[in-house]
Amino acid sequence: MARIAGVDLPRDKRIAVGLTYIFGIGQSTARKVLEQAGVDYHTRVQALSDEQVSALRGIIENRIKVEGALRSEVSINVKRLMDIGCYRGWRHRRGLPARGQRTRTNSRTRKGPRKAVAGKKKPPSPK
Repeated sequence: MARIAGVDLPRDKRIAVGLTYIFGIGQSTARKVLEQAGVDYHTRVQALSDEQVSALRGIIENRIKVEGALRSEVSINVKRLMDIGCYRGWRHRRGLPARGQRTRTNSRTRKGPRKAVAGKKKPPSPK
């Protein structure tokens, strides 16, 4: 099993897909890394040689910010927005979507499960 940037890559997947399991590496970055390392895009993770794994590991550790360093940078950026009190920071602080999405019906991921509002009964229908 290949271990790169502290992440165990799945053995049965292609290396281009396996690299996306690392936080901070998407499909386009994975392709660029594979081109720089000279590894075929369709190679399975289990078929990689030790030299190929070390080449990939060197490129990712030296040129790309991934995992812990990237997570801390993102959290510092969000904290900065909250500290300066801008609109985006205000939305982060309240746990609401920060990029202009509607909140009347959707955004359950950010807002969490629905909370019942007391006293909102349906008026009885006239007979």
